[in-house]
Amino acid sequence: MKMVNKVEMNRLKIFISAYACEPGLGSEIGVGWHWVLEMSKYFELWELTRQSNRHTIEPWIGEHPEYSDIHFLYYDWPKWARFWKKGMRGVRTYYNIWQACTNGIVKRTMQKNDIRIFHHLTYGNVMWKVSSYGQRQFFVWGPVGGMETIPMEYADHYDRKSKMIERMRHMAVSLMKRNAGFKRRCRNADLILCKTDITRMQIPKAHREKAILFTDVAVDEKQPATRKESVNSSEITEFVTVGRLDAWRGFDLVIEAMALFVKENQRIHLTIIGKGADEQRLKTLIARYGLEPYVTMAGKVDMDTYFEYMKKCDAVINASLKEGAVTVSFDSMALGKPLLCIDTTGYTRYFSEEYAIIVQRGERKITIQELGKGILTLTDKEKRADMGERARLAGKQFTWQSRGEEIRDAIMKAWNKQ
Repeated sequence: MKMVNKVEMNRLKIFISAYACEPGLGSEIGVGWHWVLEMSKYFELWELTRQSNRHTIEPWIGEHPEYSDIHFLYYDWPKWARFWKKGMRGVRTYYNIWQACTNGIVKRTMQKNDIRIFHHLTYGNVMWKVSSYGQRQFFVWGPVGGMETIPMEYADHYDRKSKMIERMRHMAVSLMKRNAGFKRRCRNADLILCKTDITRMQIPKAHREKAILFTDVAVDEKQPATRKESVNSSEITEFVTVGRLDAWRGFDLVIEAMALFVKENQRIHLTIIGKGADEQRLKTLIARYGLEPYVTMAGKVDMDTYFEYMKKCDAVINASLKEGAVTVSFDSMALGKPLLCIDTTGYTRYFSEEYAIIVQRGERKITIQELGKGILTLTDKEKRADMGERARLAGKQFTWQSRGEEIRDAIMKAWNKQ
């Protein structure tokens, strides 16, 4: 049995609210899980999540008894009462209902067990609700984002629905500083962990000193990188890009960059992994530019298949226009793959030009050209190998263990300021 080094001191008690928290998955739900595991090494935890996550959490804990001292709590509406929620459809509405319904659980549990610290972990969006009781305690909020927008020049290329969503987002962000709930959360928070500098600068000046930059993802050490695992033996340079197919994630920019430069080097291939609302538009773009031989849409895959794609590729692309943290980018480190990405003022601050090509988000046409140049640069085998090795070495600094230590230090520093 693997032993986890638990720091034996008068361990502070923390109540964590993590709507999204489940083992074996990526994205925010997997990030929530990693945070709980790492924090349990330093604090005594009560963790509240959805009842629907129980079927994977409890078997996992049964196989890893070293984490059995985490107190898990679960809540969901009955399935018949949430028939209208399908996948991400209705998620914000149901999330707000869940927060209201679980407020009593937060209050009773914290009072019964003399828990002084409340940590709202997921979802990490400043616009979304937080337990009204929890935020009146010593309140740790985040990591949070949600104040990021994209220039409408990019959105003008989206379909009607995606364009409307982005316009509404611009409006919501512009009004957020007047939002009573947002101002109350900023006022009540004792520590605000911000995914991007854009979000941090939107915190009212009176409370900004409580806000620090803090990404929510890290390198997964369970996916060790060796050069032997890069099994692509062909002369074709294989690129992978991953994520939900939302318009703002920039898959269209990568496709257009491929179209610009594929004539200069036809020995390149891109695999797009994921499903989402923008899928048909992306397929249309691929057909318009005649890129069917060079771009494959693999759809949604399980985690094992995802890591197989990642191990076999030569480089990873993330053209998301506003994300604070991207799991795939840190996975590229763990697997020793160079990264081509767009600067979002979030996770990209952890990457350097030694092992990543970071494109500034400027005029759309120029951004596409710079992505294309990055793709061509990464067709150089020796350059790619050097960057990949540097990525692997850099990844050792950003493991979940080191992230856990940073979490501990940030909370203890804020707690000791009282």
